[in-house]
Amino acid sequence: MPSGALLLRISASALLAAFLLTPQTFAPLFAPLSQHGAPAIYDQGNLLSLALAQLGTVLLAAAASTIVAVGLGILVTRSSGAEFLPLSRTLVNIGQTFPPVAVLAVAVPLVGFGEAPTLIALFAYGLLPIFENTIAGLQSCPPAVIDAANGMGMNARERLVSVELPLAMPLILEGIRLSLVINVGTATIGSTVAAKGLGEVIIAGLLSDNTAFILQGGLVTGLMAILLYDAMAALEKRILRGAHV
Repeated sequence: MPSGALLLRISASALLAAFLLTPQTFAPLFAPLSQHGAPAIYDQGNLLSLALAQLGTVLLAAAASTIVAVGLGILVTRSSGAEFLPLSRTLVNIGQTFPPVAVLAVAVPLVGFGEAPTLIALFAYGLLPIFENTIAGLQSCPPAVIDAANGMGMNARERLVSVELPLAMPLILEGIRLSLVINVGTATIGSTVAAKGLGEVIIAGLLSDNTAFILQGGLVTGLMAILLYDAMAALEKRILRGAHV
C-alpha cells in the first residue's frame, strides 16, 4: 500500500475516533450549519454508542447472510443440488428486488420494533453478492485441479474443503466485503423502526431542519463504510496469504 494512502487511512481513523469520543470539540466546525440556536452537535444520544450499535447490527446480519449464502452456493454447485439453483437465486434476489424499507414494513408486524426487523432487512439485502460470488468462485475451479483431487482419492467433502473452497475464497471474501459495506449505509434506515444507529442522528436533523445533524450522521456512516472496506481488504490479504503458506 502506498505510504500516502496509508497515511490517509490512519488520518481518517483518527478523525473518526476523535469525533466519536469528543464530539463537542468539533462544535465550532458544525456551528455555521445549525440555525436558531440549535445545538451544533447531536446531543440526544451518545454518538459512539449509536455508531457501535449500527456496526454491531451490520456485522450480525453479515454473519447470518454469509452462513446462508455460502451454504446455498455450495448446495447448488453440487450435482445433487443443481436443480435448486433457480429457486435459490430467486430467493436471494428478493432482498435486492424489494427495498429494505419495504422489508422493514413487512417485518415490523411480525417481530415488532427495534433491532430485529433491521436485522431481517440487512440479512435479506446482503445475501445476493455473497451467494453469486460463492457460485462464481466454486464454478471457476479448474477441471484439471478437480481431476487431480479425484486422482488423489479425495471424496466429495474432502475435495470441497481442501480444494474448491480455498480456490473460491478470494471471490467469497469479496462478496462478503461488498455486502458489509453496502449494509453499513443501509442500516441507517433501522432508526425508522426504533433500532439504535446513526440514522437516529440523520432523522433528528431532517425533523429539526438541522443540517449539522444530517452531516454528522452521514459523515460518520461514510467513514465507517470506507474504513470497514479497507479493514476487510487487509483481512482478506492476511487470510489468503496464510492459506498459501
